[in-house]
Amino acid sequence: MRLRPQLLLSRRALGFGAAVAFAITGTAALAPLTSHTPLPAAAGAVTSDARVAPDPIQVLSFGAFEAANPEGTEAYVARTGPMAMIESGTNWDWAKLVLFFGDFPLTDENVTVMVRWMRQENGPDDWFNRNNPLNNGLGSGGGSGLGSYATLVDAAKYAAKMIHRPLFAGIAAQLQNGTSADATAAAIWASPWASSHYANGAHWSTRPVPVIEAPAAAWGR
Repeated sequence: MRLRPQLLLSRRALGFGAAVAFAITGTAALAPLTSHTPLPAAAGAVTSDARVAPDPIQVLSFGAFEAANPEGTEAYVARTGPMAMIESGTNWDWAKLVLFFGDFPLTDENVTVMVRWMRQENGPDDWFNRNNPLNNGLGSGGGSGLGSYATLVDAAKYAAKMIHRPLFAGIAAQLQNGTSADATAAAIWASPWASSHYANGAHWSTRPVPVIEAPAAAWGR
């Protein structure tokens, strides 16, 4: 049977399209993995860049939340960060809260030096004494650092303000750098924060600081 020209043309076009489709899919299937192609990880496997820290600071990627938070990721952090720290309510959380209010980097070294500093002022078990973990006089009603705050949140805000004062510029500079707990500690000793200057480090411990939660009332919860 002789095909009409239009039908013959359609069959030829169909055959050509199928050949192109096969060529494309076949090429994709046979394409070799390049150095930029991620290999699938086995279930439960730990990747080589995974880190384990005694008190890890969670770093979140907010790309998935941008549609739900059109104000931007910085505003999202400002809106949720303090709430999470207050809810957890430990000495390590308070240290992070001071850094947050002071706009200092939340690095492991910065958090470590803050909890060590708090221990030198009030001891680890009673770090929330008078809701004034660093014995700060600013806004506490006690110029010598013996005053108190209504909540630990207030204390964190005033501590951040005090660190930004010119008298403590050395501490602020090291916290802004955020790479060395020891360098920040040395700046604290050299400052007038404590009249004893922590015996220039002789009265400063670098032992691990235990995680201790403050009463909910101290946080205003």
